[in-house]
Amino acid sequence: MTPVDCAGALLSIDLNALVENYRLIARRVAPAEVAGVVKADAYGTGASAVTAALLEAGCRRFFVAQLEEAIALKPELPDSVQLFVLNGLQPGAERHCRDAGAIPVLNSLDQIRRWSQLAQASGRTLPAALQVDSGMARLGLSPDEVRALLADRSLLDGIELVLILSHLACADDPSSAFNDKQVAAFNDFTRHFPGVSRSLDNSGGSFLNHPHYEVVRAGIALYGGAPQDSANPMHPVVSLEARIAQLRTVGPGTGVGYGLSHLAEETSHIATIPVGYADGWPRHLSNRGSAFIGGIRVPIVGRVSMDSMTLDVTHVPDMLLYPGAPVELLGPHQSIDDVAADAGTISYEILTQLGHRYRREYRLAEPAEQKRSMTA
Repeated sequence: MTPVDCAGALLSIDLNALVENYRLIARRVAPAEVAGVVKADAYGTGASAVTAALLEAGCRRFFVAQLEEAIALKPELPDSVQLFVLNGLQPGAERHCRDAGAIPVLNSLDQIRRWSQLAQASGRTLPAALQVDSGMARLGLSPDEVRALLADRSLLDGIELVLILSHLACADDPSSAFNDKQVAAFNDFTRHFPGVSRSLDNSGGSFLNHPHYEVVRAGIALYGGAPQDSANPMHPVVSLEARIAQLRTVGPGTGVGYGLSHLAEETSHIATIPVGYADGWPRHLSNRGSAFIGGIRVPIVGRVSMDSMTLDVTHVPDMLLYPGAPVELLGPHQSIDDVAADAGTISYEILTQLGHRYRREYRLAEPAEQKRSMTA
């Protein structure tokens, strides 16, 4: 980990807030179980630390996207904890998944056949989840594949179905009628598999007013992102604080940055901070995003470069401006959703692009025993 004095910016991950978000979702969807989606290195926040905090909070099911993520994470989990691979398995990866103890989400008849063949060759039953496409046209069994599977259940020989899932396309929009269509399609499939746990809802789905089945897959909401297009009830998890690298004063008409895309309209003070698109700060924020110094908004002027960007700090008091002075990029004045809106994208992309040159610090979640003793 980069020493704090050597880093250009400090990325803080509040695991206490993450756990509170987990508990908030759990209260909302009870009696359904909340599973943690920790794909893409826990949305850029660090899968090992996040998973450990969620384990302490009682989470016993986790989801990643790729098998390599599962192979890396499974040794850190107790044997009783389930780890699912959402994207299923590429041909030839089946033995690696079995040996890792991960559970594949089977998304096609071909994946089902290959997993079944391995189970029978291994002489034992192998667990799997089954995903049905309820209308998103992405991953999962197509309608034709559903009919073929229901007509020939022997395709599942050797497979222990531990979960059936699908994915909502419009969960962030409670008014979308398509949510009800997907619920109906999901119900129509799962009725053929009584007793198997079901999972349809993601973060947005957990805030919809419909049954949440047995398992809810919490993703962006765990990390503080808004689960729906409305007021955000989640606690912020990530903050990012850069430090001023250099200050200068420029006269009217002076160009700033590559292409001189910003021209100073008056005598201006410019601060350069060592964060750029190589650190995951979107280049699309050039001449449109902002930061905060002492609670004062300072606009990004000029293009965001690979390793730096420039801010107009003309209206910031001099006492707050010096080499090494803190600059808020994510924090109380600017959320991941705010930055995403300025960049014309979504909070998922902002989080997952956070780079590895930041100094990373974690605020640790309180152990359950300590929390009980503190409240006794």
